[in-house]
Order: sequence, then C-alpha cells, then structure tokens
Amino acid sequence: MTVYSISDLHMSCGDKPMDVFGANWENHVERICDDWRSKVAEEDLVLLPGDFSWAMHLREAVPHLALIASLPGRKVLLRGNHDFWWSAIGRVREALPEGMYALQNDALVFGECVLAGTRGWLLPGEDTDAGDRKIFDRELIRLRLSLAEARRVMPQGRLIVMLHFPPATLLQPDTPFTEMISEFLPEVVIYGHLHGQAAKNALTGLHNGIEYRLVSCDALDFRLAKIIEG
Repeated sequence: MTVYSISDLHMSCGDKPMDVFGANWENHVERICDDWRSKVAEEDLVLLPGDFSWAMHLREAVPHLALIASLPGRKVLLRGNHDFWWSAIGRVREALPEGMYALQNDALVFGECVLAGTRGWLLPGEDTDAGDRKIFDRELIRLRLSLAEARRVMPQGRLIVMLHFPPATLLQPDTPFTEMISEFLPEVVIYGHLHGQAAKNALTGLHNGIEYRLVSCDALDFRLAKIIEG
C-alpha cells in the first residue's frame, strides 16, 4: 500500500471558479484526477486534509464526493475551514461512498499505518483575540485525543498526522502543536491551507526528527504527493 496526499481541491459548485486566483488553477480538478488515475492503485490510500468542496450543504457536496469515490484507492477526508458542507460527523460518514472515510478527532487504521488528526487553527500571535485562542486550544485538545487513540489502537504503527491548518511555519517552527506531535513520534505530518506566496513560509522537511509536508494542491502543481512508499 502506497500512501498519497493532496489537499485544498476547492471543487466548485459553479459560483466559485478557482481560476480567478491565477491561470495555474485552470481545469485544476481535471488535472488532479488525471494525475490520480496515473498513480494510484486500488489498494493505495489517498489522504485529503481539508477544503475539499465549496459546497455550503452536504447535498451540494454529494457530486464532488462521487467524483472522488470514482477514482482509484481508498480515501480519507479531514475537514478544512471552508468545508461548510461538513455537518455532524455521523451524517457525513453516512453520506460517504464506499471506500471513503472521515477522520475527525479519532484514529483510523489501514494496514501498518494509523492516522490521527484534527482541523487545527490559526497560530496565535500578539494580536490573537480570545475567540481564536479558544478555538486553537480546543483543537489542541482534539489532536491529543486523536493521537492518544492512534497509539492505543496501534502502538507500533506508522503514525501519520493529518491537519488542515499548518501546525507551524518557518517563522514559528516550535508551537504547541509541534510540541504535542513530537510526544507521539509520527512518521510524517501533512497539512494544507497555504496557497500562493503563503506557501513559501511553510514548514517542510525534518523538524525535531519528524517530516512535515505541505500538500495544498497548487503547492504540488496539482499532482498527488507520495507520502509513504508501498
């Protein structure tokens, strides 16, 4: 089983074409799908950490879910900040086609790999208000619950951590998120959210002995990244 990842597909419902953000976004979903079909086998795993669809309601996201379900491999979705269609986790899981899974503050096991994760939030700074700080702290709690569950169900598994928001940046490499992650010794941490110029500040490569990967689709030139070789 090879593990791939790509995030921030931002699939349009017709009123949010992504090419307004630049010519590189033209036909981006078709290009991702073509690359996906050329790489992924049915036994492989594809991780999608957030901002999957611009849909506002679950019923509007169903065609997007169906498109991804039609592609090879098993897929794991994590909620992003723009996934407004993502309602109660029970409803989301009921709506997912066969071979698709939702990760939300728990853990999932696939072969020798175990997945943990949460959405995350904006890293706090001097100007962070109380509301954002509360969300950030809540996401830390959710991540710890997920990481603990992953190690409980598979203590020696190859741990992959999924986040939507970056857990750190080049300017803030050591954060409460990276400190917590280091306690559980994952093999790799993947995240999205950053686009364009913002991606230049992404923390990538080894940090405290753990690999960090930015998998926003435009940062990958709309090609899936190989996370773990099968």
